[in-house]
Amino acid sequence: MNIQELASTAQAMVAEGKGILAADESTGTIKKRLASINLESTEENRRAYRDLLFTTSGVEEYISGVILFDETIRQKSLDGTPFPELLKAKGIIPGIKPDKGAKPMAGFPGEKITEGLDGLRERLEEYRNLGAGFAKWRAVITIGDGIPTNTCINANAHALARYAALCQEVGLVPIVEPEVLMDGDHTIERCEEVTTITLQQLFTTLLEYRVVLEGTILKPNMVISGKDCPRQADAKEIAEATVRCFKNTVPNTVPGIVFLSGGQSPEEATENLNAMNAMGEKFPWELSFSYGRALQEPVLNTWKGDPANVQAAQKVHHHRAKLNGAARYGKYSKEMEKAG
Repeated sequence: MNIQELASTAQAMVAEGKGILAADESTGTIKKRLASINLESTEENRRAYRDLLFTTSGVEEYISGVILFDETIRQKSLDGTPFPELLKAKGIIPGIKPDKGAKPMAGFPGEKITEGLDGLRERLEEYRNLGAGFAKWRAVITIGDGIPTNTCINANAHALARYAALCQEVGLVPIVEPEVLMDGDHTIERCEEVTTITLQQLFTTLLEYRVVLEGTILKPNMVISGKDCPRQADAKEIAEATVRCFKNTVPNTVPGIVFLSGGQSPEEATENLNAMNAMGEKFPWELSFSYGRALQEPVLNTWKGDPANVQAAQKVHHHRAKLNGAARYGKYSKEMEKAG
């Protein structure tokens, strides 16, 4: 393990004004995304869509890394360049999603555990050889009647820690993603409570597994009201609750926090990130983004699977990335939405 190299990569992933594009949708998820524009999920259509994203001119000004799926890291651009090489040539770090998805946790109705530890060491070595510089593992924590249980939180923390240790062993920076879902009618206060417990357990376990925090990135949910909660917190409340939660749980040695968008609209995800970075505080960690749908939804709706729309879709992609780049400095405004 080269700690200096891991730390250097982690710092580059949360460089000022930049964030990470999550393009690691599983086969099932990308099928739903393409179905939303009435496009069949063939390998060629998936490749063409990812090619559109990755070849967008100038997007590297705002995107530091891209999380890829197993299929995507093996695919090539229209000109025959493997996607990892194409990204590296633009100064973008390729990453990989190596987990096998969140599955129902036996004996714990309504809760999930992420699978994929079996054979993970060998898979990570292969991904490293294919050009990956980092990886991402997602755990799912659900708020509901009597859940989450400590057992579920602990089991997912241990899986994240084992994954992170294996990543660092082969020279990959681990992104650890404990997502407290916004599904439900819970309040923002309940979300903060569960997120705090989840992150406390996660970092306790990471240290037990001797994971080097300087070479680790956190990808959490924002502290936010459940989507069915009658009272929806505004951006200021979300920013204050989220930052307060992190101050109580995230060690200063973690280089950066890259938020998932978690069901928020593209505008909400950008506005909420901006509100945190506009608080006027100097945080010990960078507050950045690792958005999937919040970056891609407007792009998909513009592209519609038509080659004639590629240029227009890339313009939308660049604009959305630019707005989130501005949010990294707390300099985003809603008026900027119209400038695309």
